[in-house]
Amino acid sequence: MSFTATRAADTRQTAPSTGRIVIASLIGTTVEFYDFYIYGTAAALVLGPVFFPSHMPGAGTLAAFLTFGIAFLARPVGAFLFGHFGDRFGRKSTLVASMLVMGISTTLIGLLPSYATAGILAPILLCLMRLGQGIGLGGEWGGAALLATESAPEGRRAWFGMFPQLGPSIGFLISNGVFLVLFAVLSNAQFLAWGWRIPFLGSAVLVGIGLYVRGRLPETLAFSRAAARNEQVRLPLTAVIVRQWPGLLRGAFAMVVCYALFYISTVFALGYGTRVGHIPRSTFLGLLCIGILGMAVATPIAAALADRFGRRPVLLAASAAAALSGFLVAPLLGSGNPWVVLVFLILELAIMGFTFAPMGALLPELFPTNLRYSGASAAYALGGILGGSLAPYIAQRLVAYGGLPWVGHYITVAGLVSFVAILTMAETRGRDLTRS
Repeated sequence: MSFTATRAADTRQTAPSTGRIVIASLIGTTVEFYDFYIYGTAAALVLGPVFFPSHMPGAGTLAAFLTFGIAFLARPVGAFLFGHFGDRFGRKSTLVASMLVMGISTTLIGLLPSYATAGILAPILLCLMRLGQGIGLGGEWGGAALLATESAPEGRRAWFGMFPQLGPSIGFLISNGVFLVLFAVLSNAQFLAWGWRIPFLGSAVLVGIGLYVRGRLPETLAFSRAAARNEQVRLPLTAVIVRQWPGLLRGAFAMVVCYALFYISTVFALGYGTRVGHIPRSTFLGLLCIGILGMAVATPIAAALADRFGRRPVLLAASAAAALSGFLVAPLLGSGNPWVVLVFLILELAIMGFTFAPMGALLPELFPTNLRYSGASAAYALGGILGGSLAPYIAQRLVAYGGLPWVGHYITVAGLVSFVAILTMAETRGRDLTRS
């Protein structure tokens, strides 16, 4: 049989349909980010008084934001762990395992005792479950991006890599939608007593759906070919650090602006808008649901542009726009007017969509097949530490120090950091992901 015929047969045997690729890559990140976002929302609204001493409410909020950052610190652990197995043994089984870790950790948060019941044990258990969330998410995104990009038709890799990037928008809408329903049907006392647990317990249902979809997929064609050529390395992470460190650092710094934009305009803005701006929490959550549509609309537009013009020009323009948007934080978010705040949310989240969408293709394209899961996941996770782990906490401190303009400066610096990182990259659009 000729090489061409063999390759065609290989493709028929191993490549899933386009629809299955899209659904599997989308549903996984939707579930994973739903889990992550319900924690961020709960941290801004309820976790402080539930898990920390009631006599220091301000300190409790700061402590809750710090536990939010723990998951970002755990992401590299998940990236290294799942990246190792994903590069050694395949994408499919590793993706199933990462979803299980994330889902179990999230569900257990809904069963934890409060500080009033268990004392210091309560925040300790919360931190452990938050670590589990971070480890699971650290392995999820890289695998979902590889599932999409390694199976994408030629010339449409950014478009297919966009579907995992849509998952955060959908997960965010589901998360906020659940909280809005709870606020509508429960009193404040009921929500504080037990209602906040429902979104965490509901994660088990979503995880079951995700596992069903993921379990029916074959292995990606790129990994199957690399495995057939025995190209796996014994320690992928070590190889990434030793041989691929420039791509690792550039990818991580390129991600900084994505995280800074998102968590400032959602988690921090929610806490600030409800406490300082005196916007009712249900109103602000509704504003966030509308605002996230800006990200959902921007994501496919950015992906299409990245396939046509390249990843680099789209990301450079988006990072520059993010840096400039920092000067609008104080006049818009600080206005206290819900309509003006909505303009801020739509603007920031739309820019975030433009910075985020091309990453689904860019980060996998920075690394060879046998190191791609480890490299892309590590870059994504390290970018989260640099840009998002302490963003709500730092923003809270900056407000206390110099007011909202300083939060805007934080976004501006993040945009400039990513702009410089992308400026140092070569264009990756034409790279062949089936070759090491």
